[in-house]
Amino acid sequence: MNTNGGAHSTQSRPLSQELWALEHCRRMRGGAQSHLMRCSDDNYYVVKFPNNPQGVRILANELLGGRLAARLGLPVARTAVVRVDETLIFSTSDLVIQLGHRNIPCHGGPTFGSQFPGDPRHTRAYDLLPETELYRLENIHDFVGMLIFDLWTCNTDGRQVVFYKKEESSTFLVTMVDQGFCFNANEWNFPDSPARGRYFCQAVYKTVTGTDTFEPWLDRLEHEIDRDAIFACADGLPREWCGANPDSVWSLLENLNRRRTQVRGFISAVRKLPNNPFPNWGQLQERSIVERFPGSSSVTEPPAPLGAITER
Repeated sequence: MNTNGGAHSTQSRPLSQELWALEHCRRMRGGAQSHLMRCSDDNYYVVKFPNNPQGVRILANELLGGRLAARLGLPVARTAVVRVDETLIFSTSDLVIQLGHRNIPCHGGPTFGSQFPGDPRHTRAYDLLPETELYRLENIHDFVGMLIFDLWTCNTDGRQVVFYKKEESSTFLVTMVDQGFCFNANEWNFPDSPARGRYFCQAVYKTVTGTDTFEPWLDRLEHEIDRDAIFACADGLPREWCGANPDSVWSLLENLNRRRTQVRGFISAVRKLPNNPFPNWGQLQERSIVERFPGSSSVTEPPAPLGAITER
């Protein structure tokens, strides 16, 4: 997508390589009815199709949101425009969208892909991790940074994540996934609410002791990510993903630029909630991970593998 919005122009290269889907692996659970597919770079991607039940702008949100979060230095999955050939769709019976009692073939062409964290045949991945095991999460502090992102982009869904660990590892990493309901899903507006966008388990925010805990992401958002950087995130965005009025994406990006300095106020609003997720605000020192999340001596495996992940 050409990034000429008003007086803005950029010569930046597209931020994600276009790939081809080669093989269908399995359906994924969730409202967008995505599918796990092996692609031309020999990696696996969770693919969302333009005719998914949640609307075509969900794909634009995923691509823009993933790129913006990556600009903030957050652990998000690699995003890509994945081309799915009609021949593959019609030769694969599972590549359908279920609408009531009807099955409709997925639409081919450009689709959105979110890279799976590794080879699904070998990588153990989960959409839930018991609170007693959070002390084994190496990058738990990234939940705090992701809250900055979700407040900035007005994510009207709860924060969705994937936990995974490499072979022979006893610790977990978290990847932030599913940015489809940023910008209020298909509406592309910002009905801000401090109760939205958080991860359901508030224990991940126990590290917050004050505004400084939100660094470096807050400073990066206010001083390093400028208008040009935001507009560059639309490079290569398929125009057909922007709905009936594709040019409205420029207003969306302008609003995101204006909102960069408002996030400190959003954090204050979150603190005023009856169920304040920051119980340690004001403490001078953070306790160790083990003290905050006392667990057993062995890992209790989460109940839901990624093959059955629930996503919007």
